[in-house]
Amino acid sequence: MSTGSLNDSQVVIITGMSGAGKTVAIQSFEDLGFFCVDNLPPTLLPKFLELMKESGNKMNKVALVMDLRGREFFDDLFKALDDLVESSWATPQILFLEADDEALVRRYKETRRKHPLAGTGLPLEGIQNERALLADLKGRAQMIYNTSLMKPRELREKILTEFSSNKKAAFTVNVMSFGFKHGIPIDADLVFDVRFLPNPHYIDRMRPLTGLDAEVSSYVLKWNETHKFLEKVTDLLTFMLPHYKREGKAQLVIAIGCTGGQHRSVALAEYIGHHFEKDYHTRISHRDIQKRKEPHT
Repeated sequence: MSTGSLNDSQVVIITGMSGAGKTVAIQSFEDLGFFCVDNLPPTLLPKFLELMKESGNKMNKVALVMDLRGREFFDDLFKALDDLVESSWATPQILFLEADDEALVRRYKETRRKHPLAGTGLPLEGIQNERALLADLKGRAQMIYNTSLMKPRELREKILTEFSSNKKAAFTVNVMSFGFKHGIPIDADLVFDVRFLPNPHYIDRMRPLTGLDAEVSSYVLKWNETHKFLEKVTDLLTFMLPHYKREGKAQLVIAIGCTGGQHRSVALAEYIGHHFEKDYHTRISHRDIQKRKEPHT
């Protein structure tokens, strides 16, 4: 049986607080052409995913609502999602809908519904019990929408914008060079310190140059310790980048730092950025390459 483009498959788990908008959400996914199932018990998720995989392109976009009616099975949900990430044939995402206590209480009063976890009948008690119960699940979510101030139409538009098939979010790897004497970039996710490598600054003819110049780049890259560093760091990133992407991260900022940000870090940022450009959308930048006020680079 054909499996189609399995690595393009999407699995969205819609969950969160009762009264936060799951019904509007699932209707919005239906309008986007997703195959939708309301209230799927997490214990059935592995079997459902197996059917999805066997169907090939017939079910390559799926949205599933899972809420408190299956609360005793959340451990099964986590295991199934972990297995799906490991298999890499589909991209799983958890969309968690929440709202402030005041908004949820007001909605329950307007609908005159009883909260499923309200033992005394008071909505606020049920809401607080539900928040505690869903804390771990919220922590696993890639997207969290607070619908307290959203009208149903606004929630619908947000989902349509986020998940529209003609707006496929790209995972971007940003590789940045910088100088420690100018401060660590505040937006860096990963920071690598390369000040242990031989410094071209101490060679007079290279001092006015940068890591973009072939002479400097060749000097930085020729050492055994540089080869070993690049071997280890590219191996580490090769392992990590797919996991960041699967977790729904839009971009990753990798910062390579030397003393001044002009020689070693520039050459290595260029190497690492070009190493991964065949597999990822990659950007290379050099924050401090024009700063020459201090003596060391």
